[in-house]
Amino acid sequence: MTTYDDRASLTDLTTTADRVRRSVESVIEGKPEVVRLSLTVLLAEGHLLLEDVPGVGKTMLAKALARSIDCSVRRIQFTPDLLPSDITGVSIFDQQQRDFEFKPGAIFAQIVIGDEINRASPKTQSALLESMEERQVTMDGNSYELPSPFMVVATQNPVEMEGTYPLPEAQRDRFMARVSIGYPSAEAELKMLDVHGGASPLDDLQPVAHAHDILKLIDAVRSVHVAESIRRYAVELVGATRSHPDLRLGASPRATLHLLRAARATAALSGRDFALPDDVQSLVVQVLAHRLLPTAQAQLNGRTAEQVVLEILQRTPVPTAQGAETQFLGGRPPQPLYGQHLGPRRL
Repeated sequence: MTTYDDRASLTDLTTTADRVRRSVESVIEGKPEVVRLSLTVLLAEGHLLLEDVPGVGKTMLAKALARSIDCSVRRIQFTPDLLPSDITGVSIFDQQQRDFEFKPGAIFAQIVIGDEINRASPKTQSALLESMEERQVTMDGNSYELPSPFMVVATQNPVEMEGTYPLPEAQRDRFMARVSIGYPSAEAELKMLDVHGGASPLDDLQPVAHAHDILKLIDAVRSVHVAESIRRYAVELVGATRSHPDLRLGASPRATLHLLRAARATAALSGRDFALPDDVQSLVVQVLAHRLLPTAQAQLNGRTAEQVVLEILQRTPVPTAQGAETQFLGGRPPQPLYGQHLGPRRL
């Protein structure tokens, strides 16, 4: 059990997270919001899905995050002939002991990089379901716990469909957030030519945090206060996806939990021990959109899940400190409201 003295303070959290952020940004040029989201998912005990076209740095982002932390890292290259036992492990008969011995697979690491995850068969993809949700592997009636912290960073190419298998909804729902890196700006691409032109910056990347430091930060994130009004706000946002006419599959209760955890991590990274509606609003697209399935008519009309989430965000009233409701207009709620009258922990 973690005691109060073992917990990292918010100052420790922001300091350590800032070191990791700078380390990753030394490799990934011009994408601070993507790096911040990766740290948010890590501290919220979630898993990250990087979905974008080839060559924009998906795998490099995953590697940079892994190398910035002194912990065990395994990389899995997903291919059509990959077997579930290659991921989870296999029991081998020991001739000397006259018994079966479990040989752990690649999933037994603190940060697991799954490259091109949609190139493996659905049978192989299903080997990740138990690991990502329950953080354990069950083999021959025995359960083996995975190390902590544990995070899966998976990449996939949404454009090339030949030889790929779409992720099932059950697995997409286990990813806390999905992010697209996007093309860099002209300035960032010019800087990338200077930095990456001679050698890969990953070669010189050294750990700036230890695994036990991350565990302390995760524990500190858990203590971030989320007011009941903000919890209700998250429930209303997720619940609206289940009744929207343009969606045939809304977000699950797991999505609500992921949204709450990510909001806590975002607040902690901002140096606050309490969450604001802004924290929920800044994450709702990344956390919810990849779980939703538009109807056939919505797809014909060119409606995307991201557009539906933004529409729901516009229509859902935002809680205020006085208990009133206001419409989200794209601006930040007046922050003094949350500490001036009731205090940050009494919203």
